[in-house]
Amino acid sequence: MASINLIEAFQDFKEAENIDRPTMMKVVEDVFKTLLRKKYGSDENFDVIVNAEKGDLEIMRRRTIVENGTVEDPLAQIAYSDAVKLEPDYEVGEDLYEEIEILDFGRRAILAAKQTLASRIGDLKKNVLVKKYSERIGEIINAEVYQVWKKEILLLDEEGNELILPKSEQIPQDYFKKGESIRSVVKKVDMKNNSPVIILSRTSPLFLSKLLEIEVPEIFDGLIVIKKIVREPGERAKVAVESYDDRIDPVGACVGMKGSRIHGIVRELKNENIDVINYTANIQLLLQRSLTPSKITSMDIDSEKMHVNVYLKPDQVSLAIGRKGVNIKLAQELTGYSIDVFRDNEGETTEFDIDLDEFSDEIETWIIDELKRIGCDTAHSVLDLSVEELERRTDLEKETIEEVRRVLKEEFEKE
Repeated sequence: MASINLIEAFQDFKEAENIDRPTMMKVVEDVFKTLLRKKYGSDENFDVIVNAEKGDLEIMRRRTIVENGTVEDPLAQIAYSDAVKLEPDYEVGEDLYEEIEILDFGRRAILAAKQTLASRIGDLKKNVLVKKYSERIGEIINAEVYQVWKKEILLLDEEGNELILPKSEQIPQDYFKKGESIRSVVKKVDMKNNSPVIILSRTSPLFLSKLLEIEVPEIFDGLIVIKKIVREPGERAKVAVESYDDRIDPVGACVGMKGSRIHGIVRELKNENIDVINYTANIQLLLQRSLTPSKITSMDIDSEKMHVNVYLKPDQVSLAIGRKGVNIKLAQELTGYSIDVFRDNEGETTEFDIDLDEFSDEIETWIIDELKRIGCDTAHSVLDLSVEELERRTDLEKETIEEVRRVLKEEFEKE
């Protein structure tokens, strides 16, 4: 009984544990039946026998013994005189089984078969990987850093599969070294050059959602539901939560005693500030909560245009807008409303002020819009802030800010 050793090929199968045995047998059988068809024109009277444990393969040829001179199909029949040469006890009508020497196919054919087998194994591994991670999209996984590049990090999971964490999916403050373990969420599975590429993310709202699910049992159990999450990775996040049990305070449950539950998440997200707010269908209340930590004096809501003018005391304006405008940006994403912030000077004795729009002939519109974005809608609101503060909070150059302040000051000097 001759055989060809295919241990190397079978070893590839064993490494891909998710490829089941019947699939493995079928692939090997298909590859060698193709070989048989090329050599004999048919594979109908051949059996491919695979021993996956030992890594052996045998091909048996089956023919029926017929009277001498009556052979009509040489592939399916053999003359009695030829059969007794192989085994004297054979009789007409019996089936004769004969092993085909693999080497008879020729060196080239065997090499081609091995390459085809390796290719089919590779395709199966890819399919298994795509299926596995497509089902895990949105799940948190732990993976080890294998290689750090400028634009991405290559990680390996527990089975040695390669995963990618692009720079765009990393928190700005993230810094990882080879061998370090990273927690991230499976974002998507792409195909590149016919190979699966598993993309991970630490900036996705899903990552924060899953971290909350791990830390807050009430979310995992479905007693508290996360209605929406918006993030500026590494800076701030706002999480709207709602409780299905009146006895449970959703905000308190998420934050935990003295912040015990939220602190671990904040550390994981590189000290990202997380505002947990109680979701409500009352848009006025939701807007108020979304602009936390600032306190709103009043607001004018235009539901048709999805726009709201918010009025706050001067010391609350910077809180509402937040560092680099992050707080107001997230509030807009959370509520779906565009928000304009105004100072509420009611009840205060204030000196004469001028709306910034009045300076549109001297100051470019985009500069005025940028100042309004940080809550500076009047001349005094700009002049009250230092050049350094304006430079930090806006995207304006120092020279531009100084020129704007000069124009505003001159106007008051005229008055």
